[in-house]
Amino acid sequence: MTVRTDRRSVLTGFGALGLIGCSPRADAVAADVVRPTSLALDFGPLERRHGGRLGFTAVVPGGDRIDWRASERFVYCSTFKMYLAAAVLERVQRGEERLDRAVPVTRADMVNHAPVTEPAIGSTLTIETLCKAVVEVSDNPAANILIREMGGLDVLRAWYRLIGDDSTTVDRLEPMMNRLDGDKDTITPAQSAENLQRLFLSEETPLTPESKTRLLRWMFDSPTGMARIKAGVPAGWRVAHKTGTGGYGPTNDIGLAYAPSGQTVIIAAYYHGAASSSDADNEAVIAEATRMAVAALGLATA
Repeated sequence: MTVRTDRRSVLTGFGALGLIGCSPRADAVAADVVRPTSLALDFGPLERRHGGRLGFTAVVPGGDRIDWRASERFVYCSTFKMYLAAAVLERVQRGEERLDRAVPVTRADMVNHAPVTEPAIGSTLTIETLCKAVVEVSDNPAANILIREMGGLDVLRAWYRLIGDDSTTVDRLEPMMNRLDGDKDTITPAQSAENLQRLFLSEETPLTPESKTRLLRWMFDSPTGMARIKAGVPAGWRVAHKTGTGGYGPTNDIGLAYAPSGQTVIIAAYYHGAASSSDADNEAVIAEATRMAVAALGLATA
């Protein structure tokens, strides 16, 4: 990816950072230099069988990649919460936020799906707890509180631009941002995969090793999406990921899959299922697409 001079100067202060200790292999330095080979993999039959639209990118850093509708836009739903947590951690690094800062939680903050914040109404939660809640269990009020505390949607949008993402749109809070409305709150699979590589594998990441360790731990520990990417990788693989679900068809999962051999695969899967499809059917599409990609990349036995 080409890095503009102004962005490079901004990121220089963070230093040249390698992979963190919990990542199986530091194989991504060359990923910023070697352009991956694009492999042809036809997901058309999978789409026709299930009646939806699939956007999918899988990248082996420094090696091959698979793209399907990778430049098309998909509503990202709660997958954005991983990026939100990364933005907050980067603010902590700059001294603009503290992980131990307590934030009041009120009934006025409540929207649907609040497993962590609802029990805390009338008390406080720390910034770290709110970040953990958005990544691990996708707490919606926690996301809105974090966005408010960082200064609003404009600040989050500016953070995407800081990491080199000039295309992802940021328009609404939870739960409105899940609704289809043109290009609002959308991303492309290719851009999401590029963001994941920048954050976790690139020397030019804005995250310190400590921040990457913390964020990946939340992604590994998330109990959501067991039937998505996790169901599509071979036994013995580990997956650090973030899911997103629209409740009316959109079913997403993004993250990094680690083979026992140490090989890393970046995966960004966005599926908008047919209205008649069940949640299980939609999740199965992501699992099958992942399974096909791992096989095509020659990693089924890695």
